[in-house]
Amino acid sequence: MAETSPPAILVTGGAGYIGSHACKALARAGYLPVTYDDLSTGWAEAVKWGPLEPGSLHDRARLDEVFARHRPQAVMHFAARSDVGESARDPGKYWRDNVCGSLTLIEAMLAGGVDRLVFSSTCAVYGDQDGVTLDEGCDTQPINSYASSKRAIEDMTRDFGAAHGLRTVTFRYFNVAGADPESEVGEAHDPETHLVPLMLQAVAGQRPALTVHGTDYPTPDGTCIRDYVHVSDLVHAHVLGLGRLMEGAESRLYNLGTGTGFSVREVVDASRAVTNREVPVVEGPRRPGDAVRLVSGSTRAAEELGWMPERSTMRQMIGDAWAWHQGSGFAD
Repeated sequence: MAETSPPAILVTGGAGYIGSHACKALARAGYLPVTYDDLSTGWAEAVKWGPLEPGSLHDRARLDEVFARHRPQAVMHFAARSDVGESARDPGKYWRDNVCGSLTLIEAMLAGGVDRLVFSSTCAVYGDQDGVTLDEGCDTQPINSYASSKRAIEDMTRDFGAAHGLRTVTFRYFNVAGADPESEVGEAHDPETHLVPLMLQAVAGQRPALTVHGTDYPTPDGTCIRDYVHVSDLVHAHVLGLGRLMEGAESRLYNLGTGTGFSVREVVDASRAVTNREVPVVEGPRRPGDAVRLVSGSTRAAEELGWMPERSTMRQMIGDAWAWHQGSGFAD
């Protein structure tokens, strides 16, 4: 009897930080992850659990070719520009790459007979709502072009759902940190913009210091506060959301966070405890578009998907990231 091939899932941005972890989780769940990535910010070395199809989201002919070759059952869409500061300086890049690229992808999906989408959105769509614990019922009030572009894509998926039957599980997630517990993939951007890897690079002497952007926020220690979720927990939720779509469920929106906020200074303190090394720090001005506090209050993912974060303590996230950074890291 011929073996049945595992169902293919197209993963846009599968060579990036979150996408590569998602590919590993998909492979373990019995799927074949097919990475579609232009490698502008991703790493070919991170594509380990399925084929790599290089290509741009703006290239409709290339997308059509990949859909025809692999006939995926669904798409996980991670590919996006995501630097808040850059989005404030160059909004056109974010509307062009995030929104126009997603439109081309969705049209190619539907033309290829694919109506299931797991979409990577962001808690940044909520904006800066002081004192509010953010759940899925909160108003969206984006304060930067990155967040605005993600909200526009959410609107787009709803419109295509109403008109063409596209079913989307959308995840608005909070700050993602950590690395694969087995250190097969980790977080590396060029240039690096995220707090935990920047901090660990400073600890390891790979950069002179960590710059803390803004120390005059209205918070207990003056630095902004974020809810952090381990990347392995995050991608597990994506596999659960995919399973929901494969079973025929309708579109749904979920926050992914832990409900606990950490200031930048608290993250630095945790790093000191985990690595047993000092973190060289310099203070800098606020970055345009940064919110004061973003903390999740949602329980919907737990109630409907059965999702429970297992590694999302700050020490565990930093410990896993530190183990990976001390290894071979893609950027080395």
